[in-house]
Amino acid sequence: MTRIERRGRRGRTGAADAPRRKVNYHDLRNPFPAMNAFTEDRIEALHQASLTVLEEIGIKVLLPEARKLFRQGGARVEGEMVHIGRETVEAALASAPPSFTVKGARPDKDILLELGRLVFQPGAGAPHATDLVRGRRPGTLGDFREMVQITQSFDVLHMVPPLVEPQDIPMHLRHYAMTEAVLTQSDKVPFVYSRGTPQVRDGFEMIRDFRGLSDDEFHAQSWCYTIINTNSPRVIDMPMAQGLIDFARAGQMSIVTPFTLMGAMAPITVAGAMTLSHAEALAAITLTQLARPGAPVCYGTFTSNVDMKSGAPAFGTPEHFTASLVAGQLARKLGLPWRCAGGSAANINDAQAANESQFGLWGCLLAGASVIIHSAGWLEGGLTVSFEKIITDLEVLQMVAELCAGTPATDADIALDALREVAPSGHFFGAAHTMERYQTQFYEPLVGDWSNFGTWTERGAFDANHRATGIWQNIVANFEPPAHDPDRIDGLRDYIARRTAEGGAPPES
Repeated sequence: MTRIERRGRRGRTGAADAPRRKVNYHDLRNPFPAMNAFTEDRIEALHQASLTVLEEIGIKVLLPEARKLFRQGGARVEGEMVHIGRETVEAALASAPPSFTVKGARPDKDILLELGRLVFQPGAGAPHATDLVRGRRPGTLGDFREMVQITQSFDVLHMVPPLVEPQDIPMHLRHYAMTEAVLTQSDKVPFVYSRGTPQVRDGFEMIRDFRGLSDDEFHAQSWCYTIINTNSPRVIDMPMAQGLIDFARAGQMSIVTPFTLMGAMAPITVAGAMTLSHAEALAAITLTQLARPGAPVCYGTFTSNVDMKSGAPAFGTPEHFTASLVAGQLARKLGLPWRCAGGSAANINDAQAANESQFGLWGCLLAGASVIIHSAGWLEGGLTVSFEKIITDLEVLQMVAELCAGTPATDADIALDALREVAPSGHFFGAAHTMERYQTQFYEPLVGDWSNFGTWTERGAFDANHRATGIWQNIVANFEPPAHDPDRIDGLRDYIARRTAEGGAPPES
C-alpha cells in the first residue's frame, strides 16, 4: 500500500481523509548513476582471479548429483572437489537470462528483475524478534505473521522473505505454517526455503495450487524464489546445491548469495573477499544452468567486515559500502540482475542502527542493485528483526521511492502563474497553485515530525521509535488480508493437514 493509501486508513480512524494521488512504488527504477569503486581493469583482474580460483584451486561440492552435473558440463571432479573451467562458466553466463519476471498473486504484484530495476525486501532470516511492547524474544509464528502483514501493507516492499524463524513450530512442519501465512496474508512474491527436496516440493505444490496453476503453468514462470548461501570459503553444501538444482529445474528463481565476511571466512581486503564471493557465485550460477539452461537466477553478494577483536559481523561500514560497489561492477560485467543488502549490527533501534542501515542502503543504491534485502528492520547483524525498526526504515525507503517514482517537471509545475500571483515579500501558502496541490503533492513523513519544538512537546514529545510502535500496532490491529479465493484457502489448509498427518517433511542436511 502506498503512503497516500495509508493516509486514507488513518482517515477511517478519525483524522481527516486526504485525497489520493497515483504514486507507483511498485515499478521502481534506480535513478542514480552507478558508482565504481575499482577501475575497470581491476574489475577484470578480479573476475579473472575468480575464474582461476574455480579452475585451479577448485570448490568443494558436497552433493553427488551436483558433482555429476558439473562433470557432465566439462568440469574436473576429484572426490568432492570440483574444478570448473572458464568455458563452462562462460557458457552458463550466456544462458542465464538478463531479465525475467517473478509472479505475484496479481499482475500488479509481479516484479521484473533486470539491471536498473529496484526491488526492496525487509530484513529476513532472524532467529529473534523484538519490539518495545514485548521485548526481545525467540521468533514465533505470531511474530512472523504480523511481519508478513506489515510487509503487505507497504508498496515499497515487493517480496515477502523469511522475516523471522517461527521457533515455536517444529522444523518438519515450519515450512507449512510459513507458507500458509505468506499466501493468505499477502499477494506478493513468496519465498521458499531450500532445506531439502521434500520441503521444496511441498512449497511448490502449495503455491501452484493456491495460484490455481497447472504443472506446466507453474514451470513456465517463476512464482517464488529462494536464497542460496554458499558456505564460504569455497563450499556448496548439500541443501544449497540441491536447492539450486530443484529451483532451476522447476523454473523458479534462485538468488545466489555468498556470505563472505572479511577477515573471517574471506580475505581481509575488499578485493580478496570479493574475489572469493564472485568465484562462489559463478559456481552456483553455473550449477543452475547445468540443471536447466535459461533458469532464472540472480547474482548476489553479502560481503562486509568483522570486528577483529570479537569476530562479530559489522554492517554499514566503509568496507561494506565499498564491497557493494564492487559487486555492482561485477554484476554489470555479467549483465545479470543482482541482490545486495543493507542491515545493521546495532543491538537496538537507535542512532547507530539508523546510520548503519542508511549507509549500507546508499551503498546498494549507488551500486545499482536490483534487489535490496534487509532494507528494513534488521538488527544485531541479522540476529533480530525489530518491529519499530521496520517502520523507521520504511521512512527512508519511501523517501527513496519518491525519488525513483518521480515524474519530470511539467509547465504547470514551473508555476509561472503562482509567481505572478504572489507579490514580493508575500507567501505561497494560499496561492491557487499551492491549494490545488498541498494535499496530494508532497511526501508525508511516516514517523518523522516536522512540527516546531513547542508544538511537539505539547503533544507528548514521542520520539520516532515510540511513534513507530503505534504505527505497527495499528497496522496489525486493522489488517485486512487480500481477497483470496476461500476455496483455495481451504484447499491449502487441507493440504497442510494431510501432509502434517503424513509426518511432514524434515529438513535435509
